Amino acid sequence: MLRRSLLMALAGQGRAPKILLRSSWQSVNIGDIGHTPGALSLIEKYLPEAEVTLWPGKLEHGSRQLLERGFPKLKFVEGTVSPEGKPTTPELARAWAGTDLYLSGSGSGFPASGHALAFLKATGKPVGVFGVSLDPVSGLTPGRDPEGGTLKSLRARALALPPGHLDADLRYLIDRVAFFFCRDTITRDYLRQQRVKAPVVEFGPDAQLGMKLRDDERGWAWLRSRGLEESQFISVIPRLRYTPYYKIRNEARVPADDVRDAINKRTTETDHAKLRDMMVRYVRETGHKVMVCAEMTYEVELGKQVLVDPLPEDVKKNVVWRETYWLPDEAASIYARAAAVVSVECHSPLIALKVGTPTFYVRQPTDTCKGQMYRDIGADHWFFEVEETSGEQLWRRLQRVVNRPAEARAEVTKIMARVEARQKAMVERVKLAALAG
Repeated sequence: MLRRSLLMALAGQGRAPKILLRSSWQSVNIGDIGHTPGALSLIEKYLPEAEVTLWPGKLEHGSRQLLERGFPKLKFVEGTVSPEGKPTTPELARAWAGTDLYLSGSGSGFPASGHALAFLKATGKPVGVFGVSLDPVSGLTPGRDPEGGTLKSLRARALALPPGHLDADLRYLIDRVAFFFCRDTITRDYLRQQRVKAPVVEFGPDAQLGMKLRDDERGWAWLRSRGLEESQFISVIPRLRYTPYYKIRNEARVPADDVRDAINKRTTETDHAKLRDMMVRYVRETGHKVMVCAEMTYEVELGKQVLVDPLPEDVKKNVVWRETYWLPDEAASIYARAAAVVSVECHSPLIALKVGTPTFYVRQPTDTCKGQMYRDIGADHWFFEVEETSGEQLWRRLQRVVNRPAEARAEVTKIMARVEARQKAMVERVKLAALAG
């Protein structure tokens, strides 16, 4: 950590810190899209003098335009890393040379960690990690459990792993980063158990929770066109236990897809029947409406198939299916007017919390350890393990939110106060590292 005198001297020079943000891993998920404007919003709020260049993975489905509208000063740089660990484009080489800090954005499994390692070795400049989950237990790779488990079981299994379990290249990198903010405490405790040498290994929630962007004009117009009135509807989001990426990307199937598809086939109806039970109770007891929408592209049709079509006719007439994919700024505007958001996906609830709306996250056992974040920020009472939860339990908890809206929104305010304190601390570390670079 920099001595205070050194920090004050650097700050007194009036030098704008230069940050290379590696983020935007994919655009088929509004959560992955939202990581980037979330991080940018926080840097803009707490470190407004910084000059940020985005090195994106994929900017499709309008995500580049979203960032250009929301952050007109943002610079973009394209390229990748060669097998020799060098930038493949002149513009990326210039960005490496000119930046003070490589900042790795939120995601699962430390996305593009190989690029961070190449940057570190080539430049010797600081690398920081801004809200990442490492799940050493769940998944289809050798030694992991394809069925996953509850957060309690994942924590126990992760902390039982021997200190030498962490991948050697990952250990080399994490031992040398300026800071590593873990977006859940299971990741944090696992890394500490692995005895990594990074000077800062702390909890730092997903950057999505910082996103300031909204598209009220588009979002509210859509609500009016569908007859959805403020606080008179809930939003519900489905999810398969494993995302069928081979279908999304139009790729050839591999043997692991057979395993994933079999798990999906066995669990999809059971998981979503619970949501439908909740929706039926909500509609029949309140007379209000339900909006079924998607966090990922494939979930547009999934929502219709597993949440809308099987409903009783008297309930179905009060259900609005959003038939198109969208961007997180429009989602934020619509969620802001919902009575609640109930999601089997992890990031829609984060969008809802940021705009002040009560939200439930119904976690599936295959969705890694990142869901621990909800408990870490104080949203335990709105967190559910799908295999330990019934539709009746979801409805009873939702009924309290619907009947006591002011109390529920006060809970959101309390949760976000805790989040914002951590966010400020995260950006302070970004500033320290960038000035040191």
